[in-house]
Amino acid sequence: MAASMAKQTGVVVRCWAGRRLLLSSCQGAQLTSRRWLNLQEYQSKKLMADHGVTVQRFFVADTANEALEAAKRLKAREIVLKAQILAGGRGKGVFTSGLKGGVHLTKNPDDIGPLTSQMIGYNLTTKQTPKEGVTVNKVMVAEALDISRETYLAILMDRACNGPVLVGSPQGGVDIEEVAANNPELIFKEEIDIFEGIKDVQALRMADNLGFKGPLQQQAADQIKKLYSLFLKVDATQVEINPFGETPEGQVVCFDAKINFDDNAEFRQKEIFAMDDTSESDPIESEAASYDLKYIGLDGNIACFVNGAGLAMATCDIIDLYGGKPANFLDLGGGVKEAQVYQAFKLLTADPKVEAILVNIFGGIVNCAIIANGITKACRELGLKVPLVVRLEGTNVQEAKRILNESGLPISAASDLDDAAKKAVASVAK
Repeated sequence: MAASMAKQTGVVVRCWAGRRLLLSSCQGAQLTSRRWLNLQEYQSKKLMADHGVTVQRFFVADTANEALEAAKRLKAREIVLKAQILAGGRGKGVFTSGLKGGVHLTKNPDDIGPLTSQMIGYNLTTKQTPKEGVTVNKVMVAEALDISRETYLAILMDRACNGPVLVGSPQGGVDIEEVAANNPELIFKEEIDIFEGIKDVQALRMADNLGFKGPLQQQAADQIKKLYSLFLKVDATQVEINPFGETPEGQVVCFDAKINFDDNAEFRQKEIFAMDDTSESDPIESEAASYDLKYIGLDGNIACFVNGAGLAMATCDIIDLYGGKPANFLDLGGGVKEAQVYQAFKLLTADPKVEAILVNIFGGIVNCAIIANGITKACRELGLKVPLVVRLEGTNVQEAKRILNESGLPISAASDLDDAAKKAVASVAK
């Protein structure tokens, strides 16, 4: 039974880890495939504090004087100063001011002002930032707490379990993927009935599995229940606490958190989504998102204009197969409007690397005639100067082909995806 449970738990964590790795690989290429909601560390901590979760006391500052005053107000035995950027690896980063490290510990509040003056307004470069780094606009001044023991805790939506799953390990402060691979018996799982919610017995059992003893066990269970309440109230798809630790003074604290949100819940989480930090995002990606377009910039010269992530990846692959290089990944999605098609072309043609555009649309939900009207309008108004290859199939495709054929525009029609990719690659090679 124990072996079976360990096996099932390992599958959940590996599948979840796979999703994280897939997202990371997309980010590593250049950009994310979706305008994911990005919250700074201090924003996540405030969300948790607002829901009764125990975090370090902290203040946020955007000037050296504010940071100094915050440090004095904390009246803490030790203070931690953290540059606020979305990228990881801050502790080993380097500022253009010459300061080394985006995280500093000190027992003297007067140190905070000079340190902050070397952070705010300067670029911080880490392993996860572009080469030029990212400009720091805010710092978090927090109470530094000793950690006597680190554990790991996460709540996530899991398709296999048809709902939320609580995942924990007594080994915290390290990559959970490594624990799952090397010590799967140290991964514990609790499936939560989304209608009934988390039960006291489940929270206590997880606290016990994480190694909390005596009064700390009930304290940890209470924190777990509050985290689950947060998970539901903010429409999260994942709340990850690493480390979920205890202090020598006997306090259970959420020291660091990563929260992912359901983008489909934006309409009822307007305050949270209004906190989205786009300062570190690619400007084209942000502009695309404002028109509900999903965009990833790549290094090639053939722009891909498709509907659906799967079709986008297939299009990129087949361009590569025939010797070309995709310049981007632009997904229209399902409920497309003519204005979106126009804006998509505007974004694509603004990229100086683009030497050809391949449109590959399979109209299930999408009406091909809407796409065709958008294409012809964009070509005329933008004065398209690069070759355009169009492959359309599905709903209202005959009307769409008629619109393109009668437009008088130099549009190369393709019979299928193979034909489209060959024509797009050939148009660039000329």
